[in-house]
Amino acid sequence: MNEFIGHDFLLSNETARHLFHDYAEKLPIIDYHCHISPREIYEDKRFKNITEIWLGGDHYKWRAMRSNGVEEQYVTGNADDREKFQKYAETLEMAIGNPLVHWSHLELQRFFGYHGVLNGDTAEEVWNLCNEKLQRPEFSARGLIRMANVDVICTTDDPVDSLEWHEKLAAEKDLGFKVYPAWRPDKASALRTPGFVDYIKKLSEVSGVKIASFEDLKTALVKRMDFFASLGCRVSDHGLDYVPYQPVSEAEADRIFQTRLAGNEVSALEEAQFKTVFMVAMGCEYNRRGWVMQLHYGCKRNNNTLMFNRIGADTGYDCISNFAPGAELADYLNALQMTEELPKTILYSLNPADNQLIGTILGCFQGGVTGKIQQGSAWWFNDHKTGMQDQMISLGNLGVLGNFVGMLTDSRSFLSYPRHEYFRRIMCNLIGGLVENGEYPNNEKSLKKIVEGISYYNTKKYFEF
Repeated sequence: MNEFIGHDFLLSNETARHLFHDYAEKLPIIDYHCHISPREIYEDKRFKNITEIWLGGDHYKWRAMRSNGVEEQYVTGNADDREKFQKYAETLEMAIGNPLVHWSHLELQRFFGYHGVLNGDTAEEVWNLCNEKLQRPEFSARGLIRMANVDVICTTDDPVDSLEWHEKLAAEKDLGFKVYPAWRPDKASALRTPGFVDYIKKLSEVSGVKIASFEDLKTALVKRMDFFASLGCRVSDHGLDYVPYQPVSEAEADRIFQTRLAGNEVSALEEAQFKTVFMVAMGCEYNRRGWVMQLHYGCKRNNNTLMFNRIGADTGYDCISNFAPGAELADYLNALQMTEELPKTILYSLNPADNQLIGTILGCFQGGVTGKIQQGSAWWFNDHKTGMQDQMISLGNLGVLGNFVGMLTDSRSFLSYPRHEYFRRIMCNLIGGLVENGEYPNNEKSLKKIVEGISYYNTKKYFEF
């Protein structure tokens, strides 16, 4: 029987163990997509207890606790932090097969040196150990980042954000890691959201551009991109229900935009038409700047209206959507390719059924840049052992796995970096298995290049960090 989260956790053969321990394990981390607060990094936030840093804002854990019958007061409510931690420990004991069991224990090991098992009976022991260590100077936000050997962090930032914390971080000489903004302009194209008109007014204020037309909108966004770029931004990200391609003229897009700007409603089709023109314009601008475009799609959000009204968005009530037409995604990329303005692009679908679809779309638009069009790492509901294996197997079957840009946390937690280790172990085990099964040559030079590339170097080169 293998040891629980032991030295060779998830490494089932000798080649896998060699590849992980000798090549992947010690490489730095580039976390090119996360939701960490740059303010908390700048202020070097300290955490009063393990509940604050572990359960605060973590909808993965909240979903599991609810599934274990935990009342909401112990999840997002006003219960005591010690009580919340107890409920999570009791949930973890029942969550066999859930990656939270692995992530949580990896975090306890790597940051707190706890190699036991967290459950309802050991919760007091773990609570006291973690809280004692969190009082030490090195357990601040910056200290945790350094402990995890993080090289680069890209946060997620709206065009109207002041980026004041990024400016302050950029001015520091001995931070030990880089923090860059990432461009997330979703609100600028979400015509049917209730606050759209107010958002455009805010964008007009911060950009200094009076926005009365679609052309004005593009001008304002370009000015904000210039500001983001001055602080090292080279990554964009779009969170979409699906990638639309319902092409209309810019004149028609302008009509739709001005209709909504006047306070009138637009149809779902009109929004899709506007977003198509908007996304083409954004893609062309990213290409001009050499930015990477990330497209996250396939999520149906805020399904529990009762709970959304009580506690808001990003609280654990989202699900996979099975509506993401691949034909429209392919047509969107083709529209950019037709004018030779397709930027480096990473595609993430929340629906694992799209793995093969994405794998075949990638191959239609490659060339000129190594791995120009990427399938992103198994995202959100898929970042578990099975999801990661399936994504890499599909990518290997249909593309060039050795050029993959690897893992990201997509997290709001300063303790989430062992997810990179989790990914690297799974990746090494998959590759090691292919070698030991005679499906790939046991060529040390090639294997080192592939494993180190996926773990770190491909990402560094792709994003030009």
